Amino acid sequence: MNRFAAGETVVRRDVYRGKVWSAHSLHAVSDTDEALVAGCRPGAHGLGPTTWVESTRSGAKAVRRQAVPELAAGRWELSSWRWQETAVLLWNPPGTYFSINAFYDPSVDHRLLRWYVNFQRPLRRTSIGFDTLDLFLDLIIDPDLSRWTWKDRDEYAHARRLGVVTDDDHRAVDLARGQVLAMVAAREGPFQPEADWAGWRSDPGWPEPELPPDVQMVDHT
Repeated sequence: MNRFAAGETVVRRDVYRGKVWSAHSLHAVSDTDEALVAGCRPGAHGLGPTTWVESTRSGAKAVRRQAVPELAAGRWELSSWRWQETAVLLWNPPGTYFSINAFYDPSVDHRLLRWYVNFQRPLRRTSIGFDTLDLFLDLIIDPDLSRWTWKDRDEYAHARRLGVVTDDDHRAVDLARGQVLAMVAAREGPFQPEADWAGWRSDPGWPEPELPPDVQMVDHT
């Protein structure tokens, strides 16, 4: 298995039916049997479906709603974008239907803003990083783990109706929901106090990570 050294560029890609749906460049923080941890600061390079990129820039919800049907139909265009506003740390364990992400204010205090659980297909390692597929459902958790709310359940339901989220995916996500809430209750993984994710600081000296020119080639074995 290819391991990534701290500071090396890691590319997270969403791939659907052999085609790249999105790509996000990150810096490796640690790479162990437990999890691949990667992060970035504002400015990191990414690619995303044009409708999604336009909606994030304009706030137009009607444009964003086009993204799921485009994905289901296999017809989309990609646009370049840059990560904005927050620093982020991603905890990606192997074989799970979720990743656990922490978002930070990248200013001087670098405080933890929220936890963000992304439900996704299990990661597949590549020579440039890892591939997965975002399944649209998310869980947002307060920094002190006291409260949580579900996000994008309507998009998840729409993706189910259109067949992007399969029945197998749905069953796996249901199990993953329980796993994540049990981790929160037991303070396990990144939630354990000794992990001190609240104390993590992104390196202001990191160069902005860039995507490789051949990032849309799916066969990165």
